[in-house]
Amino acid sequence: MPPPSDVTVSTNRDAPADSVNPASAAAPRALHKAWPWAIAVVWLLLNVALLWIYYDPGQKPLVGDEFDYHRRALALLAGQPIVELFIWPPGQTGFVASIYWLFGSRLLAVQIVQIVLLAMCAAMLVRLWQTIDNGRAAFFAGAVFLLNPGTLAYATWLWPEVTHLACLLGALVLLLTLNTRPRLRAFAAGLLIGLALLFKSLLGGFWPLFLLFFVQRRERRYSVAWLSVFAFATGMLVVTLPALWKGQVETGRPMIADSSMYNLYVGILDRSRSDYIDEAGLPALTAFIESAPTPQQRNAIYLDKVKTILAERGTLAVLGEQLGSQYFRLFNAKTLLVSQLPGPACAGRMGAYGANPLGPALAGLSQATHTITLVLFGFGIVLWRRWRQPLAVFAAGYLAYQLALYLGLHVMERYLFQMLPLMCGFAGSLLARFGGSADGSATLSITPPRIACGFVLASILVGLAWLGPVLDGQCG
Repeated sequence: MPPPSDVTVSTNRDAPADSVNPASAAAPRALHKAWPWAIAVVWLLLNVALLWIYYDPGQKPLVGDEFDYHRRALALLAGQPIVELFIWPPGQTGFVASIYWLFGSRLLAVQIVQIVLLAMCAAMLVRLWQTIDNGRAAFFAGAVFLLNPGTLAYATWLWPEVTHLACLLGALVLLLTLNTRPRLRAFAAGLLIGLALLFKSLLGGFWPLFLLFFVQRRERRYSVAWLSVFAFATGMLVVTLPALWKGQVETGRPMIADSSMYNLYVGILDRSRSDYIDEAGLPALTAFIESAPTPQQRNAIYLDKVKTILAERGTLAVLGEQLGSQYFRLFNAKTLLVSQLPGPACAGRMGAYGANPLGPALAGLSQATHTITLVLFGFGIVLWRRWRQPLAVFAAGYLAYQLALYLGLHVMERYLFQMLPLMCGFAGSLLARFGGSADGSATLSITPPRIACGFVLASILVGLAWLGPVLDGQCG
């Protein structure tokens, strides 16, 4: 991670020899060099603290889908048949099984590998943000991402959030930061997007937009690098074809996983503005799986259920209910880390972690950094002016896609994780601008109307983060 500095070297040979104090110049440089080390130390301490509360006073139990990934990984290693329900994509099961095969069935080994992957995600974010802003902004973006315990905690759990994000950012790095061997890069990026689809299916409707990276402008004309497009598509098919073929054989349709109707149905039913209050998902999942033997049949049954609800309540009324709940769940300050710490069940606390003196401190830090990130992002994206940059266009499209997707599906706070790197990027640019960045004026447009809009957006995001429990009347 580069230091948060933009060094300017003077070339004025007529300046007096004593006009620059070497000692005074060396001090800021030493401070700038110390920043990355300070961030690294804090990052390491946070990871140690998260592992500590995970295992003390006893190992935290697996929660939700974690148990299924663990169970299926053990069955895969034992050569036992796995009944494929096509609810979960197979990527995370294969990843966990590979770590268990290398190091034994030790959860700690998976956690350490994912900690490294998450650090790589931060490094890739820094590299990417340098393409549209300066080194200082990229450094701050990485720092905001790394210093949030609510973000780092995902590396200690078995959900595919970290592995999926690493593949997504890796593909972007290949497409945006390297200039040699374009077809090989395109092929490798396709491999990573294919892996991302095997970890989580949320990119299913978005991956074609990656093809826009192969559109080139030459002499006022646009052309498409068709060989690179072919290489990208080939790489993606190489990874996903076995899973698609399995879907074709067992269901009659080429598919990796599909629980869309289940998520839509549960999303309509669960009107709580916070996770784990009225958890409709778990009983409904069992009923969904038992409703029919194939994904098509299950989806058809639950599509009828959704249509019935829409007919009874009215489409506009249901849409209003979704707007009034889903984004509260998505941006909730009660992060998944906080949700699993001890606390009142009426506030959505699962109590998966045991009582540990570090728990309250990590919860408070998680909520504080989460809120600060939302505020910085709200101002940063509104003040942003470099919208012709490829990464900025991608960020806008990706964020809009995710928000549209989550309007209907059963949203959990952890779904925000995939959006966080880009949000941290805009936050980093804002910090760099007010931290004295030399070219910040070229990145952000600081005008009264934009500042006012930034204040509105930041206020909305903070309200979504904190007002859910108040509106729901949790705990009386």
